Amino acid sequence: MTEFAVEARGLVKLYGGVRVVDGVDLAVPAGSIFGILGPNGAGKTTTLRMLLGIIDPDGGERIVLGERDPLRAAAHVGYLPEERGLYPGMNAREAIAFLGALRGLPLAEARRRAVGLLEEAGLGAAMNRPIRTLSKGMAQKVQLLGTIVHQPRLIILDEPFSGLDALNQEQLEQMIRRQVAGGATVLFSTHVIAHAERLCERIAIIKSSIRFNGTVAEARGRLAQRVRLRTRAAEGQWRSALPPDATLRNGEWSFALPSGGVEPILKALVEAHAGIEALSIERPSLHDAFVDLVGGDDAGQDEEAA
Repeated sequence: MTEFAVEARGLVKLYGGVRVVDGVDLAVPAGSIFGILGPNGAGKTTTLRMLLGIIDPDGGERIVLGERDPLRAAAHVGYLPEERGLYPGMNAREAIAFLGALRGLPLAEARRRAVGLLEEAGLGAAMNRPIRTLSKGMAQKVQLLGTIVHQPRLIILDEPFSGLDALNQEQLEQMIRRQVAGGATVLFSTHVIAHAERLCERIAIIKSSIRFNGTVAEARGRLAQRVRLRTRAAEGQWRSALPPDATLRNGEWSFALPSGGVEPILKALVEAHAGIEALSIERPSLHDAFVDLVGGDDAGQDEEAA
């Protein structure tokens, strides 16, 4: 029987009579990395705050680390909010120790752990520098270290990659993997699809309500594979060999892989002297599945650097 670190059943939240979260169901297996994906304004942050007990739902229930009142589990939870906030005059070691003390760690132990975490993250030389002197990426990593200094069983991260460059994103991914290897469960929200594709075992795609809940492979499997074709000959009579939905962009044809396979199309193209220059069959990406589920108008903002 699977043990779940987080469960939600029918979560509802209304603001001004509008259901910003509408019947969300979640089950996050313990020891996994679980991603909540959705466009901006989809209800991701509101859902996380309900799971944490920061706000109460208007309907439904949540169970966090076995507790129906999430605040009873707070000592075992680490939370990185979307709105970052560290005291700018505090140095990195003291900032981490302060956050650990808020979670019940003795200050001396929190400082000892802070030093070890900073050195492990490659920030040992910055431990005595005030937060205001750190780069955005360094400050964000310091806040993440403050989130995990008390060794929580559940780590909840709200848009943790927002605003980071590619190198800092990669380092943050490594930090998340190390936490899970140590036995923690990580639940994070994002609108940057590439991170979920690389990190997550399971995902939920939300836009007020849950549009998809399952593995990354299952999400991608909802769509047909795509055929990409480049020919030497200009479009001519051989165009009729392609499916009606084939589209041409930057000299490359693209269409869904027909149920009968690509061989009949290849035969017709060869006979029509289309001059096949390149052909590939590609699995749809998680981004493709995301766009299909939430709609192209919303998904356009999700092409952030990854």
